[in-house]
Amino acid sequence: MSTVHEESTHTQTYLQHAVDLAAENAAVDGGPFGAVVVTADGREFSAVNRVTADNDPTAHAEVMAIRSACRELGTFELRGAVLYTSCEPCPLCLSASLWARLDAVYFAADRHDAAAGGFDDAEFYEFFAQGAEKRDRALPVRHVPLATRTDPFEAWADNAHRTEY
Repeated sequence: MSTVHEESTHTQTYLQHAVDLAAENAAVDGGPFGAVVVTADGREFSAVNRVTADNDPTAHAEVMAIRSACRELGTFELRGAVLYTSCEPCPLCLSASLWARLDAVYFAADRHDAAAGGFDDAEFYEFFAQGAEKRDRALPVRHVPLATRTDPFEAWADNAHRTEY
């Protein structure tokens, strides 16, 4: 059996697990999203969407799986790990995946499937794609250059015991 076929079989298995988690969560009044982080040595960290259950708009399944893996592994990065998710990650989840330094992300449903199911995040993709002037109308983000604005960075640079990331 070829490595490509094995990877494909594993990918489908993990994706199906994420879809099953999502469906189970949706059936008990949770969000219809599930995710699994799998480390290079095969450890699995599963999670579901907890946005409404935890009153936390950042508690997306992907973010929760990343948090779980990092907490259990005692690290803030997941190099060598792969994220399998029931649906195409939104910009929040893609950002979390980048910060976690994941090796890859695989998803089952895409953003159009999510929109058809009542979860349209097109406005968030569009927010980042448009110019600053248009973004500003949706969410004003203002730079206020305080004289002390670089103090935290200087304190970090001066900390001989800092952890680089």
